[in-house]
Amino acid sequence: MKTYAESFFIGEARVSQTDPTYFIADIAANHDGDLNRAKDLIWLAKEAGADCAKFQHFEASKIVSDFGFQDQALAKGHQAAWEKSVYQVYDQYHTKKEWTDDLIQECKKADIAFMTTPYDLEAIEQFAPLVPAFKIGSGDITYHQALKHAASQVKPILLATGASTMEDVIAAVDCVLSLNSELCLMQCNTNYTGDIENFRYVNLSVLNTFANRWPGLPLGLSDHTPGHSAVLGAITLGARVIEKHFTDDNARTGPDHAFALNPTTWSEMVNASRELEMALGDGVKRVEANEAETVIIQRRALRTNKPLSAGTRLTAADIIALRPCKVGECQPFNLDQVIGKRLLRATSKGEALRWDLIE
Repeated sequence: MKTYAESFFIGEARVSQTDPTYFIADIAANHDGDLNRAKDLIWLAKEAGADCAKFQHFEASKIVSDFGFQDQALAKGHQAAWEKSVYQVYDQYHTKKEWTDDLIQECKKADIAFMTTPYDLEAIEQFAPLVPAFKIGSGDITYHQALKHAASQVKPILLATGASTMEDVIAAVDCVLSLNSELCLMQCNTNYTGDIENFRYVNLSVLNTFANRWPGLPLGLSDHTPGHSAVLGAITLGARVIEKHFTDDNARTGPDHAFALNPTTWSEMVNASRELEMALGDGVKRVEANEAETVIIQRRALRTNKPLSAGTRLTAADIIALRPCKVGECQPFNLDQVIGKRLLRATSKGEALRWDLIE
């Protein structure tokens, strides 16, 4: 018996492997510490086709150790370009909790869901009454206390799985499902450089691994690669929650602007994804409604290659397979059934053979 739900709701949007993709615009730190910018980004995300505007709530002292990050060996990757210490950057760019009411009201005005990633136990408790779901970042996949605390709030959990092993994922999933059946498991690669080489590591086939382990469990992708290839591939493999960082200007200074999508590229992603969803179909092979004419004009019927009189016993030499083929006309695979039969009436050259023409 399954311990997880195959569908759940984020607000009024149903999430499952067969529903339209749910797009989360992760505004995160891209408000640059300015409430008005945060509000503007909410509206831009909505206009670009996002279903949700997501923020990140943390306090520097509760997420990073200033002492720990003074180790110069850790100054690598995208953080190496930061002009301030890791602790200072986290302190500067966090979403202020006193903005909460303003952000929620702005999301309501824009008709877009408000969500956050809470990075401490207090934030989980504060936002539980305010959000339709919780997104848990990859870095907290081993923070089982937080996973259980979030799961206990009876909100859907969107769990990113970047920089983790399958054993890490299984343990985290077990934590959530022990308290909450509503889970979306999100493949992720947590390299934020925007390097084209990161496509080698996004490993979308992990979605198949997740689907085999937990059949029917809603899947997603939290993505940091450039462009839309990873997103489209993930949707093809069954992901129906997509999270990407969102900004209004990739040239701005800040930790997340460079690899985020902007209003133009976000709209392109959503439009391409909606086209892909239509193209994926339901898996039933059929003559489609828009092929009704094509199936006639492209298929061949068995036709007489010369005028024939009534009573003629048909031979292979009397017959040629030519387009078109209307309903009820004999097709090339009927040739053996037609040869040796007599015509019930005379036929013109090129006339299609029908079963009511032959004995």
